[in-house]
Amino acid sequence: MSVAERPSWLPSTRLLRSELRLIAGRRRNQAGLAVLAVVPIVMAIAVKSSRPGGNDGGPDFVSSITSNGLFVPLAALGIEITMFLPLAMSMLSGDAIAGEANIGTLRYLLTVPVDRTRLLLVKYASLCIGAVWGVCAVAIPGAIVGIALFGTGRLTTLSGDQIPFGAAVWRLVLVMLYLSACLAALAAVGLFISTLTEQPIAAAIALMIFTIVSWIADSVSQLGWLHPWLVVHDWLGFGDLLRNPIAGSTVGHGLLVDLGYAVVFWSLAWARFSGKDITS
Repeated sequence: MSVAERPSWLPSTRLLRSELRLIAGRRRNQAGLAVLAVVPIVMAIAVKSSRPGGNDGGPDFVSSITSNGLFVPLAALGIEITMFLPLAMSMLSGDAIAGEANIGTLRYLLTVPVDRTRLLLVKYASLCIGAVWGVCAVAIPGAIVGIALFGTGRLTTLSGDQIPFGAAVWRLVLVMLYLSACLAALAAVGLFISTLTEQPIAAAIALMIFTIVSWIADSVSQLGWLHPWLVVHDWLGFGDLLRNPIAGSTVGHGLLVDLGYAVVFWSLAWARFSGKDITS
């Protein structure tokens, strides 16, 4: 459908499509996705060729890999959500505003003209889609290599009973959606930080420091009052989606916290960006 034929109430996706092409076309982003995809493959091969060990963070999916190939992406997600996936989001969100300002294209975008609120919405939407890409880059190769090496069949849940393969795939999809939402909340923090500087590396490092400090605070028992409000607190609670029936309290609380972070930090980014003097 051409621009002339598109109904007036239907928003254009041209800017979003352009942003997604920009993200997907960057070599460093392609390399980052490749690194995310390699981890579950290496993990599956290592387990296949040796005796699996335990997992120090989150549900112990590693020791269950040999029983069902779908445990490979679950174990890989449990490992990568603590560092590699937040690092990927840090790089993407650092480029969102600060990267455009650094290379001088932000002023060009705003002289087209593009409404600043719309531009910020498009930037955040692209980061949310990037979060889904990152999770898929871990889960899909992990599922393929896991099924190839360890087969399928009924999956033993964390409750001890078994569910059929189709239901297990659906549980994996729910885990992927939940972790994508967690990363989208972190992306809102990164978007705000990206409006504060014109150096994308500085924005990326700041978001990683924020993530690391959040993990440290979450491990300090004396800060128990703060734990429920930390963005990372419920990330490893995705294991509750592998219970039968699903235990939704942790996941539900995590989604509410994610929504709160997304709304608050996107609003802060808007407040900063809407009145920001673009000098480059």
